[in-house]
Amino acid sequence: MKHAKVLLKSTMFAVTLVTGALSLPVTAQEQPGAVQELLDRGVTIEATYEAPGGLTGYIGNMQGRAVAFYLTPDGEHVVVGPMLNAKGENLTEPMVQELVLGPQNEKAWSQIEDADWVLDGSADAPVVVYTFTDPNCPFCHRFRQAAEPWIEAGRVQLRHVLVGILKQDSLPKAATILGADNPSAALRKNQKNHSEGGIEVNRQIVSAHAKRVQANNHLMSSLGLSATPSTYYRGSNGHIRMKQGAPRPEEMEAIMGSEAPQ
Repeated sequence: MKHAKVLLKSTMFAVTLVTGALSLPVTAQEQPGAVQELLDRGVTIEATYEAPGGLTGYIGNMQGRAVAFYLTPDGEHVVVGPMLNAKGENLTEPMVQELVLGPQNEKAWSQIEDADWVLDGSADAPVVVYTFTDPNCPFCHRFRQAAEPWIEAGRVQLRHVLVGILKQDSLPKAATILGADNPSAALRKNQKNHSEGGIEVNRQIVSAHAKRVQANNHLMSSLGLSATPSTYYRGSNGHIRMKQGAPRPEEMEAIMGSEAPQ
């Protein structure tokens, strides 16, 4: 049998994936030889679709990262990387969002809604943003400062899913906030006193509420997240999107859902 060829472009298209979601059942016998070459290298197929030019598009997962590749009509070659049109527009990224990341993020959103989170802002604010927050995370505090104008204007409610992962006292601080009589006020106190070490740990509260933080830690891990803040928001097209790490200034309006209040 003729050996199938795999053509590799110099630039790989890769975005972070949440492991284990939306996998399509495939078998080696169902795949052309060129695709099987990639499967043998550890790639698993997440989704397939009809791509322009008679190609078959694949979105694969390799070690938690997405790899897009295309099978040529003759079934003998695979080209790995993003597909561009004559205008230089990336045709692959929207498909990754629609077929893989979109469904994953929708599922994650429903899980986070049921998690233990602390309200930051008005409960009547029309835009909801979820963010995984460690009480000791400086980038979480920077994100909160950047979000301040939208929160104060009543446009956004930031819902903090408190985790304890960065330092030894992160979990006790998170439990102290979650178990406080007024968790929102305790959260603000930790934010305001961040430069001085944050909120003072209440050991009695920690004993009663540590498991709630541990559940949030587990949720964060199950979603494949490794950094705080990790933020979920609804984009302008209605799709749920996720940002790991502190957003850049130019990303804030998209996350907050509107232009910065004046």
